[in-house]
Amino acid sequence: MSTVVTLIPGDGIGPSITEATVKLMEAAGAKVDWDERLAGVAALDTHHTPIPEETLEGIRRTRVALKGPLTTPVGTGFRSINVALRKEFDLYANVRPALTLQTGGRYEDIDLVLIRENTEGLYVGVEHYIGMGDDPRAAAESVMIITRFGAERIVRYAFEYAVSHGRRKVTLAHKANILKYTQGLFLDIGRDIAKEYEGRVEFEDRIIDATAMLLVLNPYQFDVLVMENMFGDILSDQMAGLVGGLGMAPGGNIGKDAAIFEPVHGSAPDIAGRGIANPTAMMLAGCMLLEHLGEHDVSTRIRTAITTTLEARKVVTPDVGGTARTEEYAEAVIRALK
Repeated sequence: MSTVVTLIPGDGIGPSITEATVKLMEAAGAKVDWDERLAGVAALDTHHTPIPEETLEGIRRTRVALKGPLTTPVGTGFRSINVALRKEFDLYANVRPALTLQTGGRYEDIDLVLIRENTEGLYVGVEHYIGMGDDPRAAAESVMIITRFGAERIVRYAFEYAVSHGRRKVTLAHKANILKYTQGLFLDIGRDIAKEYEGRVEFEDRIIDATAMLLVLNPYQFDVLVMENMFGDILSDQMAGLVGGLGMAPGGNIGKDAAIFEPVHGSAPDIAGRGIANPTAMMLAGCMLLEHLGEHDVSTRIRTAITTTLEARKVVTPDVGGTARTEEYAEAVIRALK
């Protein structure tokens, strides 16, 4: 039986990499029926909003979506469409794997997963100006919000992810040495939850800046990393750099009642329409979606085909040293399916 999945092609290079991914998933035999919806700039002309209600309703019905990169239009009232979607569906866990697919880079055999709290921290957007004298914008203030509820569920998610995926260690990265209340609460909760998993999953905590340095010096000492929102945003991009950049980086936004999978790069308007975008991150997001649906065999076949194609280096896109167009690379991956 097939599963209905909401498909949001996105903006810029989104439609082309989405088309390539859908063709690959269908060729691999994924049991998915697509319910295509609009969002971002693509939705403005027809719906006069970057997040149409019918798109939200589609996700509520299917509870799972594959989404291309979106551009937040200027002057729409949204700070970020992606943030708005995460809040709408309470997608509290951002899962960002970093896995070596093409050898020959600075690092080999990278296999890391960063789990980022997706709804709290500085990104809640509680900020304002403070006036002084004649200057209404003399200072600006932002509030970092960490709740016990939010910290507990993201740390527990990280440990449960480690257990279910056979991972050996969880590293909690923080700045509790300076931010003793917000980051201190996050760390205290992490240590308490870690006790429940003693004997099953190793635990450590590290200062965030030291973690960033060690990811460059010796990334192999890490396995699963968990942290609050902004730290996770920054370090997940750093981790993508270990495996070739954002073109190789998929992400999953997971909540209790819904999940949205996406490439983590932007809509790249500078190359939109040129047919040279690398769809690998979108394809890997499709693999994460399939694993979420329980289609692990299909996901494995797709990942193997992507790795085979990238390693052969004969039909790859310009960003990874080739000359192939998006559709040519997709066809090569399809041919590599076994």
